[in-house]
Amino acid sequence: MIANRETSDHYTWGGTCDGWVLRPGDNLLVIEERMPPGTREVRHFHARAEQFFYVLSGMLTIELDGTPQAIPAGSGLPVGRGQAHQARNDSAQEVVFLVISAPTSRGDRQEA
Repeated sequence: MIANRETSDHYTWGGTCDGWVLRPGDNLLVIEERMPPGTREVRHFHARAEQFFYVLSGMLTIELDGTPQAIPAGSGLPVGRGQAHQARNDSAQEVVFLVISAPTSRGDRQEA
């Protein structure tokens, strides 16, 4: 089956942010996320999962080990297992991005 927003499981987080599970699985998880301006996730890390954030539109800021990194559309940033990070939208436009986790990040999130 082709995966997109219409065919994938949807969830909300942080009150106004959206996520679509494009590829569920234990070894690989791919999620499309949408963050309105001024939103942020809780700073956290994953003990098992490595992640790759790839921005489709807008400008995503990821604070990684205390250093903010602005990631424009068409660019990505790897986050290693155990690295504390926080995705946030510091811009005036919504941001849409992919989060690719291997193995799955489900059940592997610890607040930093």
